[in-house]
Amino acid sequence: MAEDVEEIKKRKLMELQRKYLEQQKAQEEAIRQEMELEAQLNAIMRKVLTPEARERLGRVKLVRPELARQVELILAQLYQAGQIKEPLSDEKLKRILAQIEERTRKEFRIKW
Repeated sequence: MAEDVEEIKKRKLMELQRKYLEQQKAQEEAIRQEMELEAQLNAIMRKVLTPEARERLGRVKLVRPELARQVELILAQLYQAGQIKEPLSDEKLKRILAQIEERTRKEFRIKW
């Protein structure tokens, strides 16, 4: 009886260890994929934006990371589709940021 309990404990411990290792591997894979995506986006942004525009996007990323990511993804799609022929200037990036901000802005109304 005591041997059965010990055997069950060992099996349960091994199962928990296996699940933990699987979760760890999955997390590492997700981190690796995120790093690859980030590297690809950075490479595309170097081709698509002028240095001033990249600097502005970097500042936007500090304040509004979700907006910056959205702009990066849109620009990457346009670049891959061949719709961006030359690097975008800071002024063009400002206009793009304003348009996206306008479309995604949430308006809050407080009624008294």
